[in-house]
Amino acid sequence: MAALKYSRQRESIKEFLMTRTDHPTADTVYENMKIIYPNISLGTVYRNLSLLSDIGEIQKLESFGGADRFDGRTDPHCHFICTGCGCVQDLEMEDLQDIIHRAEKDFKGKITECTARFSGLCENCLKKEKC
Repeated sequence: MAALKYSRQRESIKEFLMTRTDHPTADTVYENMKIIYPNISLGTVYRNLSLLSDIGEIQKLESFGGADRFDGRTDPHCHFICTGCGCVQDLEMEDLQDIIHRAEKDFKGKITECTARFSGLCENCLKKEKC
């Protein structure tokens, strides 16, 4: 595969995602990139998000109750989606290897990766529910 040509816009998109913990949609990324690059198109943002995801520089979170979301963290970690407000958050867990070992116990193949998604109510929605 040929070396990927450097793109200032692509690098800015990646840097933006690295500063976020709310897993923004492509539209949110686009609105923020327009501040830096007023002439950037939505198509350019989508293409760069897709490319960054394909090469493993970011994570694309699909099927999170609406538009795809994007995560600047590429290390193995779990996600939580709130069924109340729809927010997506990182869910810190001590050791994902434990989940893999449990799954492998009665599985004849080899598991090399684990992606876990949890859902329920976030802290803010729980507080609202108690009011």
